[in-house]
Parts: sequence; C-alpha cells; structure tokens
Amino acid sequence: MKIAFFSTKPYDHTFFDLLNTNHTLLYIESALNANTVTLAQGCQAVCCFVNDELDREVLLRLQQHNIAIVAMRCAGFNNVDMAAANALGITIARVPEYSPYAVAEHAVGLVLALNRHIHRAYNRIRENDYSLHGLMGFDLHGKTVGVIGGGKIGCAFIRIMRGFGCRVLVFDPSNAPIEGAEHVDLEALWQQCQVVSLHCPLNAHTHHIINAQTLAKMPQGAMLINTSRGGLINTQAVINSLKQGHLGYLGIDVYEEEANLFFQDRSDTIIQDDVFARLTTFPNVIVTGHQAFFTREALHKIALVTLNNLHYFELGDTDKVEIVN
Repeated sequence: MKIAFFSTKPYDHTFFDLLNTNHTLLYIESALNANTVTLAQGCQAVCCFVNDELDREVLLRLQQHNIAIVAMRCAGFNNVDMAAANALGITIARVPEYSPYAVAEHAVGLVLALNRHIHRAYNRIRENDYSLHGLMGFDLHGKTVGVIGGGKIGCAFIRIMRGFGCRVLVFDPSNAPIEGAEHVDLEALWQQCQVVSLHCPLNAHTHHIINAQTLAKMPQGAMLINTSRGGLINTQAVINSLKQGHLGYLGIDVYEEEANLFFQDRSDTIIQDDVFARLTTFPNVIVTGHQAFFTREALHKIALVTLNNLHYFELGDTDKVEIVN
C-alpha cells in the first residue's frame, strides 16, 4: 500500500524505514486537517498521531479518497470522531501498548525533579549560585500516592512508587486487583494522597477530572502529575490553585491546547496562548512537550505494531489488527 504519514519527524522515518518491507511510505510533516487532507490523495491508508484532526469532515474526505484505514501510531484516539468513522466504514487502528515503562518512568522523573527542585538547582549552578534556600524536598518513602487509571502504564508507575516505599491508592473503574495498590473511590484518593498521577484515557467521564472542586479536596501542597492527555486537567483551575498556594507542585507532559504548541521549535516566536504562558511562570511547575513516550524501545514498538496493523488489514486478516471499537 501507499501510506500517507502525517505529523512526521525525522525519528519516524528512522524507525518506520527500518521495519518497512513492502509499503510505500509518504512522509508528510504537516498535521492532518481539513486543509491538508488532499495530500493523502492516491494513498490507500493514512497514519496519524495525537494532534492530527480526524473529525467528520476530514474522515469524509478520506473516504472520498478511497482510504479505508487510519492507523494511529499512538494509544489514544480521542482526536478521532469514532461515530463518523464507523458510519463511513473507515477502520481505525492504534497501538494500544508500546512501552508502559517509558511513560511511567517519565512520570516518576517529573515527581523526583519537582520534589527535589532539580530544574531550579540546575539553573542555579550554571550561574554559580550554590545556595540551598528554596530547594528543600521531602522523603517519598512513607508518602501516599494516588494513581487514576490502573492500566499497564498505571501499574508500571505503581510498581516504581512501591519501590520507593510509598503507599499507593488507585482508582480504576474495573476494580481489577493490582499488586501493591489499594482500590479506593475518588473521594478517598483526593483526600489522602500527597502525590496524584493521571494514567487514564480522555473521554466524557474523565474530561477535566482535575478541576476547582477536585483540587480543593487535595491536601495542601499536593503534587499533580499528568502524562496522559491534556484534557484531563482544567488548566485555569490548576493555575488558580497554584496561585493560592494550595497545589504545591505540577508536572505535565501534555496540555489541552498542545496541538498549536508541541512538536515544533517555537523558540523564535511569541507564544500566543496566555494560559500556557502563565503556567510556565511558576517555579514549582515543570512542563515537558509530550515526550514521555519518546524512548528507543517505544518508537520501535510503535513502528512494528503500526506496520503490522496495516499489513494484516491489507491481507483481510482483521482479527490481527488492533482495531478501535
């Protein structure tokens, strides 16, 4: 098949070219949207990433170009209008698991950096400032950590935090047993945890699960980590809580309006997003640009599963395709 890859970077070329054997891969740097969908003309499939727009209009145009499958090279698919895709007969495939360790370890990295003020200490040393004021942290050992979402990433995060000697509470609708964690409802989790880490999908039930009300229920000085989806957090509510001194730390790898920011070098531009700009002014906030997935192992798995999805779809063996239902 000829496959149009949208939102690509040089590292996509590297990992997909290494594993590709019989497809023609058309790498397109632009994101997929209503203005760029014509670039897929002449292809039999498209491959998309987290910030590509797959609304009804774009999907209809893809159908008109005779494209029957969209292969998402990520786990999330909240940017896809699934009702429209199903109605139009377009198969949506994804990579449900690439490396849970990559994301979980990045989340732990944010916890450690925020707690021990490593980002601030790094900047001080570069300016020959070796003072310690304002850099005091706390022992993670013995602290209560809350995890929202008990999937593979959440479980990997739980195992790491248990290694630090933390008590771990988890909220997951499935209530499936998780070694080393206690299942609780959200009310108990908000109230008891000094650290809360989000590892759940973005859907109608989890959109803005972090808001003014839930933040108010957290202990004074609590830490919030999000490596899942930006829409889980009401950013303005988080900013208000930071300004009031209630939320003590924030570490995020995702942002609700990241599509217009992340994955591009914008060092010579003025950021027009005032909410994001305000967020970056806090000394107790660390923002990374959706890089939690970015390990060699994860990128290899993403390329492998994506190409397998396309291969088996072409063969008509859809039982082996990771289809989004």
